[in-house]
Amino acid sequence: MNSTNPGGVGRRGFFKRAGLAGAVAAGAPMLAAGRADAAGLDLDWLSSRRYQWVAGDHHTHSQYSYDAMYTVDRIAAGAREHGAKWIVFTDHGHATHEKSSVEPTSRDVLAAQRRHPDLLLWQGVEWNVPGAEHATLFFQAGREQAAVLREFERSFDWRLTGSESSSPEHEELALKGLRWLAEQERTRRIHAPVVLVNHPLRNGRVSPHELRNYRDTAPGIVLGMEGAPGAQADGLPKPQGNGGARGGYANNPGTNSWPGFPAEAYRTFGGWDWTAAKVGGLWDSLLAEGKPWWITTNSDSHYNRGDRLVRPAVPDGWYEQTGKYPDPVDSGVPQLSAPYADFYPGEFSRTVVGVRRPGFEGVLEGLRAGRIWLAHGGLVQHLEVGVAGGGECATFGGRLRVRRGSTVTVVVSAVTASRPNGSGSVPRLGRLDLISGPVTGPAADRDAMTAPGTRVVESFTPSRSYAGRRVTFQHTFRNVREPFYVRVRGTDGNRHVAGGIEPAMDVIGQANPYEDLWLYGNPTFVDVC
Repeated sequence: MNSTNPGGVGRRGFFKRAGLAGAVAAGAPMLAAGRADAAGLDLDWLSSRRYQWVAGDHHTHSQYSYDAMYTVDRIAAGAREHGAKWIVFTDHGHATHEKSSVEPTSRDVLAAQRRHPDLLLWQGVEWNVPGAEHATLFFQAGREQAAVLREFERSFDWRLTGSESSSPEHEELALKGLRWLAEQERTRRIHAPVVLVNHPLRNGRVSPHELRNYRDTAPGIVLGMEGAPGAQADGLPKPQGNGGARGGYANNPGTNSWPGFPAEAYRTFGGWDWTAAKVGGLWDSLLAEGKPWWITTNSDSHYNRGDRLVRPAVPDGWYEQTGKYPDPVDSGVPQLSAPYADFYPGEFSRTVVGVRRPGFEGVLEGLRAGRIWLAHGGLVQHLEVGVAGGGECATFGGRLRVRRGSTVTVVVSAVTASRPNGSGSVPRLGRLDLISGPVTGPAADRDAMTAPGTRVVESFTPSRSYAGRRVTFQHTFRNVREPFYVRVRGTDGNRHVAGGIEPAMDVIGQANPYEDLWLYGNPTFVDVC
């Protein structure tokens, strides 16, 4: 396995800079205010000096989607207002989109990039995956961007190929599309294609074996899935009464749903998809194979809650004739009812990527490396994880290689919120959890969706007095014998299952997203030799 040191920090330097030289109590939580506390913790070893952490969004829509309204420039401007630095425009695959919308979108993205030079803007598509549902797809192709996107959409989108229903033939067409992307990259027609499965269990249409097949067919292209969907504002109360379901997760199994999912898989838990929220569940079953599978979160911005902009009325068939809707107009009134279920990029959901260097290549490298953490509602300002052992240190998405019998130390650091979020209040970090599971190798059952050995190994509750400050804890694994991975989650502590610490299932109609905030970090793998 790859023993490259993602953070470039040796073990001696790690312990020296972290103030951990000498014995470390296994599992002992520690608290730091700023760079150092009474225990002498110095957090320079964490990636704040090595990486620039930039928030962004890989799943947004514009007036070129059959079900949205914003101009490309408005989404870009909204992202800037909320601190997002990279945006992917993923208008829905559609016969009209392929025919009339791709080239105009390209022109608008380029124009927006000129107006907002501090942002990184990609043009992609929300791919209707044959035999499944949706996925983000984007890549770089220079002057051929529109032509290649249209070619892919025409050949592999289920709306254009009649391949929506679940069947082995349609699943194979999806894999053929992934192999096509890999070939275009190999021949340098496109650069750095990325696929991320969107809202995986909203309708239960993406089976565990399909996720594994996507990953194994195009490693390095299919990076993972949304751990939390967009449309989180759908859970907020409406003027006429209760709210809806976060992410639109209010569904039941349909004719194209995979029959093995339990009923609760069609709901969110603290706003997060069941695949990611359940410890020892589907995400962990993928990680237990020891292969990369990252999670993200996003806005899915179609109509944004509280916006005064509205889409002008148009005659039936307008989109089919033109490939876009007219520019939205200011109504003067904040819109709070359906379909205003989304937020602007960065407003509520943040996918934060650690980049080695600024620019498109830096974000692409960080995404592919899994150097990603995610938070809702500004629960924390910053999150860092370091895993040290065997003379090396790794962070999110990294791999650490140690000898059997080694000691591995995990340090988790967060800067708590100091500013109000969209609810008008400053969120409080109630708890951080360190989760660990064994790496057991490829699953014999491609539809496996449990990892029984995965569990929360340590929880840490920061002091209320540390709003806007750095809090830190550590956990030590001694006498490591087998490979494993670690990952981190956090919560405001407002809602849990009865008598436990796991996220509770969201209640349709009573799912205000600001009242149940969570964060997640992507895993770090520890290989043992």
